[in-house]
Amino acid sequence: AEGWPHAAVPPAAAFGAVAAPSYRGPGNNDTRPNKALPILLWWSGSLFPHFPGDTERIDCPRGSCLATRSRRAARHRRTKALIFYGTDFRAYEAPLPRLPHQTWALFHEESPMNNYVLSHSPGIGLFNYTATFRRESDYPLTLQWLPDAGYLRRPPVPLAEKDAWRRRGYAPLLYMQSHCDVPSDRDRYVRELMKYIQVDSYGKCLHNRELPSERLRDTSTATTEDSEFMTFVARYKFHLALENAICNDYMTEKLWRPMHLGAVPVYRGSPVVRDWMPNNLSIILIDDFDSPQELAKYLDFLDKNGEEYLKYLEYKKPGGIKNQFLLKNLEKREWGVNDMTLPNYLNGFECFVCDRENTRVKEEQEHKKSRQKFPAPEPRIAQFKHMGCPMPTPGFGSVEDIAGGDSWKEMWLQDYWQSLDQGEALTAMIHRNESHQEKFWDYMHEIFLKRTSHH
Repeated sequence: AEGWPHAAVPPAAAFGAVAAPSYRGPGNNDTRPNKALPILLWWSGSLFPHFPGDTERIDCPRGSCLATRSRRAARHRRTKALIFYGTDFRAYEAPLPRLPHQTWALFHEESPMNNYVLSHSPGIGLFNYTATFRRESDYPLTLQWLPDAGYLRRPPVPLAEKDAWRRRGYAPLLYMQSHCDVPSDRDRYVRELMKYIQVDSYGKCLHNRELPSERLRDTSTATTEDSEFMTFVARYKFHLALENAICNDYMTEKLWRPMHLGAVPVYRGSPVVRDWMPNNLSIILIDDFDSPQELAKYLDFLDKNGEEYLKYLEYKKPGGIKNQFLLKNLEKREWGVNDMTLPNYLNGFECFVCDRENTRVKEEQEHKKSRQKFPAPEPRIAQFKHMGCPMPTPGFGSVEDIAGGDSWKEMWLQDYWQSLDQGEALTAMIHRNESHQEKFWDYMHEIFLKRTSHH
């Protein structure tokens, strides 16, 4: 694989929020030929973010690298980093033995529910570099669903129009969810809330009302920012915005889209969501209320008192976004959302890893040359706070109250704790320099026996 060919680059297919031509980095003065560059291997080839071929030179701020999706490069001495996509990362399929000259990088902007291995210390500790939704990760993707501050300033539907909509029999509260049985157990909460306040639920979960037109019923309409769909949602006073899993800084379009539309989010998700809000009064937090009944009472009060309700939309006025932390973070992030002039976050993270690896290679060379006088680079290890997420808890009530055989209880609690064992098993395999992947289940069994003997 020495000196891989430098393919011509037609525009690549879009990924996520980007539809720009192949992004190669800002450029630099690195004059090394391709055959001298460190190689970054995207282990999740489907995410190879930007080029039609298998391999491409990228020119990042501090130096260049070759990025590839060809797994033939896995054992190459110049392959310095393997980049994994969190949702596709499986402990029982990890490349073994883990080579001492390679770092592992994790890209995971999706829900913690997609891979609970990463929510435990042994799982996240397998990685050296991280790009996750948590602000503490090396390359934070926290505001990936928020294009810019202007997105929040879109004028809301006038209150008179919302009140007219209410008089036509529509509920104060909208719920639109077709992904049922998730770790946050949101449907259990909403079902209880429905006993105390009218909720229009249009998705598959707790479905009690039909969408008024064929176009709105088309599921692809709901996932794009279709104008008819947006107008429909914007008429509601409140939008039940419950993430599918609970973790610090995990905030999705479920939160930002209703804020964009001026349907006040009734939110459960990131426990530290307030840090990111445009001002002190822009969303209603479910966890601020002792019970669904108390929440319903408050929503009913706002529904009947327009002046109080409108306080939740003050942030849309000129100068209404008071939160400097939010504004600074939007300003300093180097990647864009739907912005052709900026890299997308995949390209950005790839350059982050490339720059770190070029620095590491240099430090190692200096260490060798100086006959140990110059210190060897310290290995970086991802911390629990780069991704760690709490155990799933019931959406309403306590685990003890839930009957045995309940699908949520059987699925998510088991998944969470089994994921801890998987992270521990893979860590043990790496420490023992194990090269046979198929022994993974023996290691799992060993951990299981150890744990049951402790009990």
